[in-house]
Amino acid sequence: MLDTHCHIDLYPKPELILNECDKNGFAILSMTNLPSHFERGFPFFQNKNKVRQALGMHPLYAQHYKKEFPKFLQNLSKTSYIGEVGLDFSKEGIDTKEIQIRTFESILSIIADKKKLLSIHSRKAEKEVLNLLKKYKIRNAIFHWYSGGLNLIDEIVPEGYYFSINPAMVKSMSGRKIISKIPKEFILTETDGPFIEENNSPLKPGQVQTVISFLAKEWKINEEDVKKIIWSNFQNIVNRLK
Repeated sequence: MLDTHCHIDLYPKPELILNECDKNGFAILSMTNLPSHFERGFPFFQNKNKVRQALGMHPLYAQHYKKEFPKFLQNLSKTSYIGEVGLDFSKEGIDTKEIQIRTFESILSIIADKKKLLSIHSRKAEKEVLNLLKKYKIRNAIFHWYSGGLNLIDEIVPEGYYFSINPAMVKSMSGRKIISKIPKEFILTETDGPFIEENNSPLKPGQVQTVISFLAKEWKINEEDVKKIIWSNFQNIVNRLK
């Protein structure tokens, strides 16, 4: 099972969850919301087989820019994965729009010439995110839980950017329309755990079976073939880091 966007450090017992992921052999990308969170978690992710920690600067935490950005720079060489980063112009984030843009541009300018893979938050700011990714010629990016317009997908795909799909998207009409619009060779899976629940419990990293089952019906193929396509997509984007 592939999970390109979850938050292991935000579970009640993160070390237990991390060891469980490692034992199961799942390929997991664990996001962080601030560089200081990355620093705290870094020792625990050493020597894990397929679980990687990403260095993040979440747009809804942009007010911490002055204190946290130096730590972003200090830790950049420790991982190939950057996330969660991006923009959020929803009601929750619109008041910090300018500092979000400044923060995101700082990140993009620094990693523009480096082999990094970004997991992108783009709520209500999808077009702005795309324009900035293009401006800084970012090659490797995944739009996490994309909720923007269908037509913009036609602009994102030619840039070679991917989309990570989670069980919550499968359950909504708008989410299903978005999934149907994305070419299968640009789809990855995620949980965004622990923020998404099934049966009144937070999803654990790697619990993407709901997405696999939906894609099998959507693409009219069996679930094993879906998993092969998803894994091939992931290998394609990871190979760009080499």
